[in-house]
Amino acid sequence: MPSPTPARRSRRTLLRVTAPAAVAASLVLVPLPGAFAAPSTGAVIAEVYGGGGNSGATLKNDFIELGNPTGAAFGLSGYSVQYLPGSPGASTQWGVTPLNGSIPAGGRYLIAEAPGAGGTVDLPAADASGSLALSGTSGTVALVNGTTALSCKTAADCAADPRIVDLVGFGSAVVREGSGPAAGASNTASVARASALTDTDDNAKDFTAGDPTPVNSKGQTPGGGGGTPVPGDTRIHDIQGTSRISPLNTKTVTNVPGVVTGVRGYGTKGFWIQDPNPDNNAATSEAVFVFTGSAIPAVKVGDSVLVTAKVSEYYPNSAGGSQSVTELTGPKVTVLSSGNAVPAPVVLDAAAIPAGYAPDAAGGSIDNLPLDPSKYALDLYESLEGMNVEVRDVPVVQATDKYHELWVDAGSTDPRTGRGGVVYLGYDKPNNGRIMIQSLPPLTEQPFPVANVGDKLTGSTAGPLDYNQFGGYTIAANTLGTVQDNGLQREVADRALPSELSIATYNVENLAPGDADTKYTELAQAVVTNLRSPDIVALEEIQDNSGAIDDGTVDASVTVQKFIDAVKAAGGPAYDWRSIDPVNDKDGGQPGGNIRQVFLFNPDRVSFTDIAGGDSTTAVDVTGTGKRTSLTASPGRIDPNNEAWNSSRKPLVGQFSFHNKPVFVIANHFNSKGGDQGIDSRFQAPTRSSEVQRGKQAEIEQAFVAKLLAADPGARVVSLGDFNDYQFSPALKTLTKDGVLRDLVNELPASERYSYVYQGNSQVLDHILVSPAFKQQHVRYDVVHINSEFATQASDHDPQVVRVKP
Repeated sequence: MPSPTPARRSRRTLLRVTAPAAVAASLVLVPLPGAFAAPSTGAVIAEVYGGGGNSGATLKNDFIELGNPTGAAFGLSGYSVQYLPGSPGASTQWGVTPLNGSIPAGGRYLIAEAPGAGGTVDLPAADASGSLALSGTSGTVALVNGTTALSCKTAADCAADPRIVDLVGFGSAVVREGSGPAAGASNTASVARASALTDTDDNAKDFTAGDPTPVNSKGQTPGGGGGTPVPGDTRIHDIQGTSRISPLNTKTVTNVPGVVTGVRGYGTKGFWIQDPNPDNNAATSEAVFVFTGSAIPAVKVGDSVLVTAKVSEYYPNSAGGSQSVTELTGPKVTVLSSGNAVPAPVVLDAAAIPAGYAPDAAGGSIDNLPLDPSKYALDLYESLEGMNVEVRDVPVVQATDKYHELWVDAGSTDPRTGRGGVVYLGYDKPNNGRIMIQSLPPLTEQPFPVANVGDKLTGSTAGPLDYNQFGGYTIAANTLGTVQDNGLQREVADRALPSELSIATYNVENLAPGDADTKYTELAQAVVTNLRSPDIVALEEIQDNSGAIDDGTVDASVTVQKFIDAVKAAGGPAYDWRSIDPVNDKDGGQPGGNIRQVFLFNPDRVSFTDIAGGDSTTAVDVTGTGKRTSLTASPGRIDPNNEAWNSSRKPLVGQFSFHNKPVFVIANHFNSKGGDQGIDSRFQAPTRSSEVQRGKQAEIEQAFVAKLLAADPGARVVSLGDFNDYQFSPALKTLTKDGVLRDLVNELPASERYSYVYQGNSQVLDHILVSPAFKQQHVRYDVVHINSEFATQASDHDPQVVRVKP
């Protein structure tokens, strides 16, 4: 399992479920008192300000602003906006301002109301005007299909009036939608709908207080006059600044100019804009993502726009230490023109990507450190955040996955595997050129290429440089290169000699009875064809008979027998098996699945020495000495009650006999890397917190093997499985301490040391270790690459096999 391990979902694009969206779902089912029956789907009230001209106010007038989140204009002929004081009396009447014209698609509509005696700034040219004197702190505004004054005076009565299209109560208003009125209105603060016009019929949740930001249907803001709106004083590079955190974070910026370079209408909806007139500072990005919330962006690539919005920093995976993404939120967008040229892409290649990966902050945050894009790859990518970038003729280093994404390597100096990937050889060698590729247009418009490791993405792949929680820096590609097939083949292991005992490990990725027969067939065919039907197979991630249903089932006999039958159907041997059921829900993994390790063995080649006494909570021990050395239970579990194995699989040890010689085999699945900070973390160097538990697990197992060897220095021990750690990790160094075991992957050429591919790095998570009794000349070891490099996988791990002469 890789690090970190976030939850998966379809079409991964930093999908955010905001609080208002969640509330909307609940309101449809159980309306809150006073809530309207269904949220508005057309025009909505976007902002209300009643402090115009009051003491401390800058603006001279009150105003009401409407918004249209749809892709078509919304006609207002025959509509009105109406106002009711916050605590109406029996004689209080609704005030009415009739409307005309329309709200443009994705645009705003400004209604100027009564002026006060103070203020210094005029509203932009209003689309409609009235004389309603709004309170600065409490009241109710309604958008009404009609111009006759409303008569309702309670939330319930107003909710029943079908003429009301939308309604906003603020301050202490009696008439409001949902759980309460919008809070925070004052002489200097309006209440504005957040998240790009999201409407859940709950004023308290849909609206937030802030500086008044009136915008008319032409996109004009205060100071824009009655002509064509003009850019404000702030440019994108001012927003981005020279570190990872914007110097304008939490501030509202007005009429920021840019050209739209990419539009995302699914997942995390929004668009990128880039300034075609950059500054001369390499550390400042010239582009930014404009987050539109649930609204599909009403812009297209090549539009020249002005954006008024709040600057924010979004952490896609804050708990995992992700970098932040500087964004503009709650935008008001004016399209000035269309069909403009998009700024030329910055080419990412070996010449552009620096040798250093990230500045070292001794485990602290690098958020506020000055960017040095000439020295560090992470700083380079951050300095290009959101900008149009390009890679050309790049090798694929992680295959296309089910989420329609792949990884390429733009840095030709990164070390290569023998089959075209990038090999991960140390914490200080993260391989700087790895970049994820996603398609920006919907798949119906731009099918995503299917590629294996070693293929080449030829031609140009270009688009905004995004950042997401699953892969760090990512090209959200408007254009995709063409796959050049390198003809990668699945490996087949050499045959074992009759005198050799062949032992394999295979993580079968949460295998359950309910999985498709094709998964069983593919896994079984790999055992028979690619692994050459090993004498012993240690399987990891075998689930119980009910799979991920958490019903107390722990027995896995159905799962195992279905796999054995599939192996036999594929032409393999009739395997026998041994395992120990875990205590329910105590071994981690997918909740309810009760994953465990299982030994398969071919009784025609090797025998299993059954020794009673092994169960889920009884610790196996060593008894006897010399040739009489034996386990106290077979199968058994190593120190299963030790806290080191909390929520983790306990090692399964079995005693076998081959050619009348005992062989001790330990099947492992150490705790995952979940919770570790990623390579690209904002904390540098990243903390690998999960290493602590694996270190304790390794200490326990190393001591057990040492005890076996103390009883019989010539004991034949094979420890194998998914250790969830690298060959250079503290855990593996502990396991091999004092020479009790040697890790066979270190005896392969560096270019062949991998069993798993994660974020474009080919890395080792699975291992086979042997005791000194197995001399190097009598050991033939292989990682059999059949899954990790391919778009079509039966498992996410490659199996391994060793052939030994006892």
